[in-house]
Amino acid sequence: MEWLSAENLVAVGTAVLGIAASGVMVWYERRVPRRKRIGYRVQMDNPIGDDVRSGRANVRLGLFNEAPDMADATLVLLRVENDGSQGIDRDDYTGPAPHGLTAVFTDRTIRGVSVTQPTDRDHLMDHFTPERGFGYEGNRLRIPRVPLNRGDHFKLLVLLSGGDVGREIRLTGGLREGEVHPNRSATPDETPPLLSGPARLFTALLTLSVVALAGIIVARDDTRPPLGCEQGSLTVTGSTAFAPVVRTLAKEYEKDCEGADLTVEARGSEAGVAELAAEGTKDVIAFSDGPMGARLGLHGEKVALSAFTLVVNDRITLGSQGLSKQDVRRLYGGEITRWRQLDPALPDLPVTLVSRNADSGTRQTFQQRVLGTWERVPSTSLDCVHKDDRSASVVRCELDSTEDVLEAVSKVPGAIGYSELTVAAGHEGVRTVPLDGIAPSVKTDRYPYRGVEYAYTHRAAQPGSLAAAFLAYLDEATSQDVIREYGHLPCERQEELCG
Repeated sequence: MEWLSAENLVAVGTAVLGIAASGVMVWYERRVPRRKRIGYRVQMDNPIGDDVRSGRANVRLGLFNEAPDMADATLVLLRVENDGSQGIDRDDYTGPAPHGLTAVFTDRTIRGVSVTQPTDRDHLMDHFTPERGFGYEGNRLRIPRVPLNRGDHFKLLVLLSGGDVGREIRLTGGLREGEVHPNRSATPDETPPLLSGPARLFTALLTLSVVALAGIIVARDDTRPPLGCEQGSLTVTGSTAFAPVVRTLAKEYEKDCEGADLTVEARGSEAGVAELAAEGTKDVIAFSDGPMGARLGLHGEKVALSAFTLVVNDRITLGSQGLSKQDVRRLYGGEITRWRQLDPALPDLPVTLVSRNADSGTRQTFQQRVLGTWERVPSTSLDCVHKDDRSASVVRCELDSTEDVLEAVSKVPGAIGYSELTVAAGHEGVRTVPLDGIAPSVKTDRYPYRGVEYAYTHRAAQPGSLAAAFLAYLDEATSQDVIREYGHLPCERQEELCG
């Protein structure tokens, strides 16, 4: 009979497996904590003082009895981690207070606390400040609203007095669509299993269902894209300094969201912003080093804090102090024509100024934050080598991109230019230059050559558009990790630095 065909039998079996998998899913969702979870466990609870009161003489050293108010001193090491399947943002904490969690040490008094983070997570410690609610009083330790990617953790080493080890230690607080709970590990730093037993069973059943359906159903072209993805075409233009980040994220978005086509055209900040303002299209995002689009009435969003740097040909060795701002102004004002005029120890090479064109946000940030004025020497060369205007004091050329500047500086002895920091640091033949003795860094407030990267649209991107979806994608934790990998700081987590 036809209804007993192999295809029908597979289909019926698949349906049964699907129903069973659905039942397991319902059971799992009702009995297992939700996907956003903060787990905690006590990895150490040790006495460090005279322990006679508890009947365990000579267990402790006894030295802490000589310190005021330190009877029955103990040390507790508390590990706090995201052991769920989703990242946790600051807004996911639901408590009314500025801090996110509270650790309570029963019958003991907190005397001091130290915070540690994994060596590969340098952003967690920034949140442990009094302004973010970090502090303690009595037996209660206030923990800030720390954003935690999946698997992130930090540890709190707490010095206490006035109580015995083994008393209850609990962490309280609320999470939107999640929970705070104690967890366990066989060893202090063992990684919890990726999936529990019930989750593995559910995954296996669901996988069998999908494989069986794939064998009897032809894939259709009208399959809906994943949630949060939009189809269509989008042009991303503007900053050449931020272009490496944008290209990487555009490729990742296209990979995750079938039907999305993103074209990256790095033409310079001002050129990109001007093109967007002139055409007024909803299918363009223009990235800019600095707020260039504000004066044109464009809608801007702060994306990242970027650091830039002066670069010199590697034949110029300036030392740890680099150049002062005054030195830079004299160079770019045409007052210094040979490097030996600046320092007799430098080689007797002519100064060549390699600049960006007027459309560059990197140049405008340089003029605003370092020179304090326009570059006064006009362009005197097309190839950065030959002086087309023989009356000019120095050779100065203007190039279209960050890569062009670095390539020219690396090839022309005595050349000086400027670039986005991360790209310059990995380029052969150039040296980065400290300013007033401060090494280039995006994290150092005193370093002047920094600026905010903006993403501009003609108007606020409409919900459901590819532009809105890509801008939202920039704020996701994985995208912000990419931004950090390229040496920038995401503004989503660095509001105080981005201003």
